[in-house]
Amino acid sequence: MWQQHLPIFPIAIPLMTAALMLLLKDKHRPFKLALGTLSLALQFYVAITLLGMADGSIATSWLHGVGVYLLGDWPAPFGIVVVVDRLAAMMLVLTNLLAAATWWYATARWDRAGVHFHPLFQLLIMGLNGAFLTGDLFNLFVFFEVFLAASYGLMLHGSGRDRVRAGLHYIAVNLISSFLLLIAIALIYGITGTLNMADLAVKAGYLSGADRLVFEAAAAILGVAFLIKAAAWPLNYWLIDTYANTSAPVAGMFSIMTKVGIYALLRIGSLLLPTGAPAAFGGEWMFPVGIATLAFGSLGMLAAHQPERMASYCIIISSGTLLAALGMPGVILTGPALYYLLSSVLALGAFFMLLEMIGRVQHFGSDLLAVSQEAFDLADPESEDSSDDVVGIAIPAAMVFLGMSFIACALLIIGLPPLSGFVAKLSLLSAALKSSGATSNAWILTATVLLSGFIGIMALSRTGIRLFWSFSDLNIPRLRLSEALPVAGLIVLCGLLAMRAGPITNYLEQTAAYLDQPNQYISAVLARDPIRSVGVEAP
Repeated sequence: MWQQHLPIFPIAIPLMTAALMLLLKDKHRPFKLALGTLSLALQFYVAITLLGMADGSIATSWLHGVGVYLLGDWPAPFGIVVVVDRLAAMMLVLTNLLAAATWWYATARWDRAGVHFHPLFQLLIMGLNGAFLTGDLFNLFVFFEVFLAASYGLMLHGSGRDRVRAGLHYIAVNLISSFLLLIAIALIYGITGTLNMADLAVKAGYLSGADRLVFEAAAAILGVAFLIKAAAWPLNYWLIDTYANTSAPVAGMFSIMTKVGIYALLRIGSLLLPTGAPAAFGGEWMFPVGIATLAFGSLGMLAAHQPERMASYCIIISSGTLLAALGMPGVILTGPALYYLLSSVLALGAFFMLLEMIGRVQHFGSDLLAVSQEAFDLADPESEDSSDDVVGIAIPAAMVFLGMSFIACALLIIGLPPLSGFVAKLSLLSAALKSSGATSNAWILTATVLLSGFIGIMALSRTGIRLFWSFSDLNIPRLRLSEALPVAGLIVLCGLLAMRAGPITNYLEQTAAYLDQPNQYISAVLARDPIRSVGVEAP
């Protein structure tokens, strides 16, 4: 059946699309747009189908609901495997939803700011999809490099001195983290003789003595590399300038890239649990690092005056919240953490694009003038002579959309009702207080998340006042449907997350329970030939 080949489609479709786009010159932009639309539509269909197959709502012969695709028909652990389970399928759907919105926004004008935007965007999606699907560490490294290489070009798309300077820092830091990742992979292969994640989970349990110490050291290096990519403190100094200076649709797409590092920590940590997961993947390190990252992001958000830098700190806050939640013992917080991941990625993707549209409202230098007035307590000269005769002012539709969208994004980021941000934080804190009789870590997490939300209220309220109410001579921007609809669509999706919180939470809780039983993943991957079902059960 053709469905048995679906797991490789999220990698093959964007790869072939990027290759075709490279053959087309810039004057053939309509063909590139048509190819991009077709590619994203096919990828979304495949992602939804894989989600149904992993969930069991679509009948399959997958063992334990885990689909394994053997490239070249080489059995694991000797060949390359692509693995689809509940977690990977969820991340595929999230990636394609965000990619569709940011790509659509970019077609308004940003794709023409430089060359090769569309093939780079497809390669970025390919790398992200591959990182979520791969079943071995080396190909995880390969797909990391694929989407990072594409992100280098996209980050510099449109040129500009600030963008180039931030881009060079971004490239340097990620090259260092990739070097650490490669060192860790080499050490792990030297000790265990395998890089297949399922096989590694089996063999790691038999290590002892010096071999176990070397494996622990390699796992620590691996964890540091993933923490750099997850923007954990103090390894996240590169993120603020990078995200603040890149183009709006690229920054919106980048909101999921830090979550790849968190995904890797969760995936590998869950597989190593039976072997006594190394400290780099457990609460001994993840929880305090997460709390420190959350605190750093909150303070940076309060201190930031440039809206794009404030949004960058929001990315750090989301990473810190996830690291702290996943660092708690057990899996009771895993489901709420995954729900928070869905909400935060969609909200922050919309927020970056929204801020670019709001920036057109102000005259050049008005944001700097607003900061100066606030710092030195200066009044707006025009406000002194304002008349009370005007009862009301007609608000154009564009300003209504921008204002309401800003409020919605602020509610999502802060975690106030009625949108999914509130549901995510409420379920997260409720689970934390129920875990292990509300330990000290649970109270620390609760206090830090609530304080971060309070700081978010102050920072976003101040920013909203500055952007919309500081001056009376605001420009009325012209918004295209291709710009407004993607932002509105992501916000609506967050609303649907809140409305369908019950079924989505059930799915995520089942995913958390599945991750707590890594033998299902291991036995499915190590079956001799899961596609034709003629193999033997793994030991």
